[in-house]
Amino acid sequence: MVRSTIEAIGAYLPSRELTTTELMSRLAVEAPLDLEKVSGVRARRVRGDDEDSFTIALAAARTALDNSRYEAADLDVVISCSITRTRGTDFCLEPSFALMLRNTLGATRAIHFDVSNACAGMLTGVLVLDRMIRSGAVKRGLVVSGECITPISDTAVREISEKYDPQFASLTVGDAGAAVLLEATDGPGLDYVELNTSAAYAKLCLGMPSDRSAGVALYTDNRAMHNESRYLLWTSRQQRFLTERDSSFAAEGYDYLIHHQFSGPAVELIDKIAEREFDSVMPPKLAVLDKYGNTASTSHFVVLHDALRDGRIAPGSKVLLVPAASGVVAGFLSVTLGDLRV
Repeated sequence: MVRSTIEAIGAYLPSRELTTTELMSRLAVEAPLDLEKVSGVRARRVRGDDEDSFTIALAAARTALDNSRYEAADLDVVISCSITRTRGTDFCLEPSFALMLRNTLGATRAIHFDVSNACAGMLTGVLVLDRMIRSGAVKRGLVVSGECITPISDTAVREISEKYDPQFASLTVGDAGAAVLLEATDGPGLDYVELNTSAAYAKLCLGMPSDRSAGVALYTDNRAMHNESRYLLWTSRQQRFLTERDSSFAAEGYDYLIHHQFSGPAVELIDKIAEREFDSVMPPKLAVLDKYGNTASTSHFVVLHDALRDGRIAPGSKVLLVPAASGVVAGFLSVTLGDLRV
């Protein structure tokens, strides 16, 4: 059976580090909580003066191609999944980021399109490309995202004035890029990937122009978002999926688990709920939240790249990626890794 496999992976993190202590010191009001303790974010990377969403995505894509045996000209498709789409100070909708990346990389024969699905963007791009490969429409392609998302932190610092403010989640984000090259294989690779959107909860986390100043802002109802019913969107969907396959969470034999990097304490709660619902111990978690923060659509693949680079994952490992995104998007991606160069 033809399936897709991760042939190469790349990531890019800006060099400038901003600690949570430094960021909170810029608030106009006295900090109402210990953000580092509450979120688990000690620091994050912040774009340089000459960096934007496009340059960050481009750097990640080039790193993935450097780690690949293929050239850009060998790609059949380029899919861009950024939430933020800045070039300089402009937010670009047309032409598509995928087209601009394709042309700059030299992937001249590749079809190209953008996918937008909040922090589940790259997982959505992988899902679409996986389906294209399984159908025989393409043989290989690149899924890439560059997130220059810390401007929402700048807005939050200027505007937060209350103890419970809907912009507090904005203080946990960091800038990063990630890219994965998928190709067709008849061996180990993507076991399955499924996503589900529960639009009834869409208003709980919204990004838009600020209603108070000239800037982009993120408004999150944290109390409503961190609710057991939201976390059950993942467990109930995967439970049904595995039951239909005559399998179970324990029987799948995952070696590692990567959650969306949004909150350390929330992830601990999610794992407790998952252990109860699946009646199974959770596999070891891989994370970079403490040093990179929430890097939006790139987070799972930044974690994966970081672990591969540091030798914390061996070839043949089976990894489960679990999204948590505005929309609200839940789901799961299971992949068995080959011998990747990073």
